[in-house]
Amino acid sequence: MSFGQSVPSRRALLAAAALLPLAGRPAEASAAAPESAQRYYDSAARLAGRDPVLRALVKALGPDLTMPTAKPLAPLRIFDDVAVLGTSFVQATALLTSRGVILIDAMGSPDDAEKIIIPGLRAVGADPAQIKYVVVAHGHDDHFGGAQLLADRYGARVLMSRADWDLVAAERPANAPKRDLVIADGQKLTLGDTTVTFHHTPGHTPGTVSPIFPVRWKGRRHTAMLWGGTNPPAAIEGKRATLSSVLAFAATMRRAGVEVELNNHGGADHGLARIEELRADPTRTANPFIIGRARAQRFMKVMEVMLRGRIAQDQEAAGGQGPRRS
Repeated sequence: MSFGQSVPSRRALLAAAALLPLAGRPAEASAAAPESAQRYYDSAARLAGRDPVLRALVKALGPDLTMPTAKPLAPLRIFDDVAVLGTSFVQATALLTSRGVILIDAMGSPDDAEKIIIPGLRAVGADPAQIKYVVVAHGHDDHFGGAQLLADRYGARVLMSRADWDLVAAERPANAPKRDLVIADGQKLTLGDTTVTFHHTPGHTPGTVSPIFPVRWKGRRHTAMLWGGTNPPAAIEGKRATLSSVLAFAATMRRAGVEVELNNHGGADHGLARIEELRADPTRTANPFIIGRARAQRFMKVMEVMLRGRIAQDQEAAGGQGPRRS
């Protein structure tokens, strides 16, 4: 396991750019006359078109989102070396490497770990005793609740960003894991034949992390990302931070050649439906999570435009303040 240095100021520069008004395209606002939130939402809907993945994202980022009820979700390998375990509300993603399991997120409680994650891994042909690392994408209890049980039972190390370890320490929620390994921006974690690179994407929480990693489908290698926290926070500053992260991560994805899009809330990206497509036809050659590089960038663009709409809506509600400059 290697601890990389923090990625320098390109991310900070993109963050500053996210707070400046842009002009000249329908989905952007000018300093003199900020466009309405609805215009952003309409622009995002046009970008999404009939694409079910992008349409689901528009809905998930809308201001009137209703969180779904958790229902059972049968575990499934969605790639040769990736399994999804969880419920219809939240999922854990298991990277099945040649030397053990890297688990991204651990659901909401020790009971979830005992009754969903552990038997789920067995159901997809993996040994839960081989969980070496539990990566917590962000510090909300529906993502870390089962981590400490897995650490205690199997000796797994728990990773979270410093900001979210601090968040958990301040809030003292039930079932919080003991502070363990800290994820630095740009850090790489190698286990067996798999190397995961972590990127800080703050906004949903102060320390949300989104990983990029290789996956295999029918023996062929692809590059995947998992967006660590979708729904923006209530505060406008949190939405601005999320927008900055979207812009920076989209550029990172482009450089890495990301062509696979994953999420820890499969209702936000049509992921649940795609899981069932794979379950219904395990012999299919096309994997619906492989969306291609251009469509992956379009996914991030839709997220960007929806966030600009949410920020504009907050500004309108506060009395029509113009875009803040940095």
